[in-house]
Amino acid sequence: MSKFSYRNRPLGLYLHIPFCVSKCTYCDFYSVPDRELMQGYVSALLTHIRDYGRTCSGYTVDTVYIGGGTPTCIGPKFLARILQEVRNCFPLADDAEITVECNPESTDKKMLDTMKKHGVNRLSFGVQSAHDDELKKIGRIHTFGQTKEAVGLAQQRGFSNISLDLIYGLPGQTQEMFLDSVAQCLAMGPQHLSCYGLKLEPGTPMERENPVLPDDDAQADTYLAMCEMLRANGFEHYEISNFAKPGFRSRHNIKYWDLSEYLGLGPGAHSFMNGRRFAFARDIKAYIGGEDILTDEEEVASFQRQGEYLMVRLRTADGVDFLELEKRYGIDSTPYEESFRRLLGNGLVAHQGTRWYLTEEGFLVSNSIINAVVEAGQEQVEN
Repeated sequence: MSKFSYRNRPLGLYLHIPFCVSKCTYCDFYSVPDRELMQGYVSALLTHIRDYGRTCSGYTVDTVYIGGGTPTCIGPKFLARILQEVRNCFPLADDAEITVECNPESTDKKMLDTMKKHGVNRLSFGVQSAHDDELKKIGRIHTFGQTKEAVGLAQQRGFSNISLDLIYGLPGQTQEMFLDSVAQCLAMGPQHLSCYGLKLEPGTPMERENPVLPDDDAQADTYLAMCEMLRANGFEHYEISNFAKPGFRSRHNIKYWDLSEYLGLGPGAHSFMNGRRFAFARDIKAYIGGEDILTDEEEVASFQRQGEYLMVRLRTADGVDFLELEKRYGIDSTPYEESFRRLLGNGLVAHQGTRWYLTEEGFLVSNSIINAVVEAGQEQVEN
């Protein structure tokens, strides 16, 4: 394990909790249902928190994100130990954003009080739909009634930064049905919404079932209608799938979209530090056994970094400022800007001075636009 020692550099810390009561049919995140492994896993994670707390001296952790899996399914005792160990081993910024992903069925008064006591100040609830029949189809084990109860309890206990996740493009789902889910979520008064289009991930039960999904045009219409609805309700559309009330953007996720440094601990967790990318293998038993199986270890070349920077920044409403790009990577941004100018007039891109960004219509075809822009830079390098 390499030592990272830099004075007061900000660091995002991600901790993976690879447990779920049951696996949703669409999900390909790494998780297991074996509760007997929880104690061993938490012990291994605590060891890594201590180890990396020492080797990352000089950083200040300004965001912590505990995701999964289902972090709340491990119970308040284990979660408290993890949160306390982070505080013991890493210097935390006074205003650190500390997020825990929650599932409605495992978020009760005791869990909420534990999180509040240990400094958690942001909750992200996996809601996915306001319709119980849709929830059942995709393997969710909560009802929307449980969602409303859990969110209400969180608000009663003083949590004022709450995010809700929704999925559109589900089998048999109409635009009207999804917008009703959005409306019912808005009625709970969240500060943030993450709304993702369903993707059939290889190897998942839903992918094997190969259900009939709304076609691309229907999903595009739903996406644009959702954007308009959330804008009308005071939400800023700051990333392709993310919407926030002013002042409530996810600071941790912004690190991924800005190529800032972050450390991920747990099987399947990824890190990007000091120009090096690495991840832990998706193998909980090896992790518990103390095997530091790092995968995808690589020094990220300068051109690759600028390409990745473009890819992640163009997912955001802020887009890319080419003066900043030139300063950051010491390059000529002209080929990139020319590739954008060729798209002007079709409603997919826009700019303010040297800052170029995708419109909401552009977000719908973001992959093709981003690929074209990155390839323009590649041609510059090759020539």
